[in-house]
Amino acid sequence: MTLSAQEVALDGRLAGVTATLDTGAITAICGPNGAGKSTLLSVLAGLLMPDSGTVELDGMALASLHPRARAKRMGYLPQEPVIAWDVAVRRLVALGRLPHRDRGDVQIDAAMKALDLTEFAGHPVSRLSGGERARVLLARVLSGEPDWILADEPLAALDLGHRLGLLRHLRREADKGRGVVLVLHDLSLAMNHADRVLVLDEGRLAADGPAADALAAKVIERVWSVSTRWIGDPGARALVSG
Repeated sequence: MTLSAQEVALDGRLAGVTATLDTGAITAICGPNGAGKSTLLSVLAGLLMPDSGTVELDGMALASLHPRARAKRMGYLPQEPVIAWDVAVRRLVALGRLPHRDRGDVQIDAAMKALDLTEFAGHPVSRLSGGERARVLLARVLSGEPDWILADEPLAALDLGHRLGLLRHLRREADKGRGVVLVLHDLSLAMNHADRVLVLDEGRLAADGPAADALAAKVIERVWSVSTRWIGDPGARALVSG
């Protein structure tokens, strides 16, 4: 299954971005502040319509899909999600099943277990910390079992243990055949956990390929204007200055 953007441009924030993403892999979208990362993710999710270019899901124009059909296949987590009502944790996670119009108890329980939320099932969301709330919102996405998981900075509010746990879970989801697309600021996380990296710079695609190539020191210097080098073994590499 593929998710494809072809010559996508939008309001000065994207300028002719072309990329075809495949399921079964974790793709990271990286770039400096204002590079267009969140905009591209929103376009891929069908939440923003490009001024020009096309977005296709398995060769079909994304805009032509009924919203419910799209919601079944794509789960989206924004960078700053809003929780409108102070409901219990399990009820919020259950909202991910709405496109399916079923109870989905098995899927809801599995998503909560995967994100270490079972003990909070009956707690009001307002009683949770920011990191706990972030895990609940991602569990809502996972409970819908979408073909594509698109998340904007999903790790930002998490502590180290839950951050690594979430990355392991997303790897398992990719290994099951789902497509995982993450906006990441932390280049070390992208280097060590992404199969592919798209680097954006001023709305354009500056690099695209395996993490080791797309995040090579020469690319980082060109896009972020800093001199760096990678140390450590593959899978456990760290970025240091100079």
